[in-house]
Amino acid sequence: MKSALDSVTKQDGSMVESGVERVSDGIHTQPDLIAGHAYKLTVVCAGKGAAEITITPRKTAARKVVSCDRSVVSERFTAGRHVHIDTQGRPEASGMVAWRLNSV
Repeated sequence: MKSALDSVTKQDGSMVESGVERVSDGIHTQPDLIAGHAYKLTVVCAGKGAAEITITPRKTAARKVVSCDRSVVSERFTAGRHVHIDTQGRPEASGMVAWRLNSV
């Protein structure tokens, strides 16, 4: 999963935060970002099922679904004052989800 993230994010600025979680636990982070700056969240899931990614506030980013078939999903967004990044595994989902947040 790390190689999938690396292949997508090498040219996309410096890393701000990253991690690997169980799909059932999800990602729940409130990164310390600079309001008005652009960031890119890249997520890959390995296992079965799918997970929903939510970035709040949702001024420029919408809810996305990442399939747990090792597909890579990316979302660029402009940070607000308080940003929350969450994933929620769908009921049938299992496996691991890896993510990386880069400044753009």
